[in-house]
Amino acid sequence: MSIRAVFWDIGGVLLTNGWDREQRADVVARFGLDAQDFGERHKLAVPELERGRMSLSEYLEQTIFHAPRDFTPGDFRAAMEAESQPHAGTLALARELGGRHRMYALNNESRDLNEYRVRTYGLGTFLLGFFTSCYLGVMKPNPAMYRLGLSLAHVQPEEALMVDDRAQNVEAARSVGMHAVHYHHGNAARLREELAALGVE
Repeated sequence: MSIRAVFWDIGGVLLTNGWDREQRADVVARFGLDAQDFGERHKLAVPELERGRMSLSEYLEQTIFHAPRDFTPGDFRAAMEAESQPHAGTLALARELGGRHRMYALNNESRDLNEYRVRTYGLGTFLLGFFTSCYLGVMKPNPAMYRLGLSLAHVQPEEALMVDDRAQNVEAARSVGMHAVHYHHGNAARLREELAALGVE
């Protein structure tokens, strides 16, 4: 059976991660924050943020602005957004394929940051929908998220392909019957070959 829909992870595949370990460490250091205190607060708040149950403003209030600061929430948010950069090779490949295949995002991300990244990098020009944790209320690698994505795209698992940079997420996609490709950072040429082998070219 041929592939009818391709699902893309965004952070780590099309773009850099939005607010993962490396991005958090960079911004926290730049603002001279207590990394341990922030880390503990982040750990408690981030599941709610990425499931869309907490706004970015509420997250920042709990993790950063629970104490007086010499910078504003706007300053911190701008620094968060500046961490997002394109992965040029995979972004170009996805844009090229978008004219020929049905493609969607299936990713974990908070609403504000997801919408900033979609808008800034024009992801809506080639992705037909965004099945993101902040909208679905569930996160990868929970198999329920993949099943929701399949239902919303109206495709059977064997007709769908997931592209992700995390092995656990690739395994979870396969567990529900999807095809899956494990993307290795910086290797868009290899990804192109793997997709072509599955008929996505």
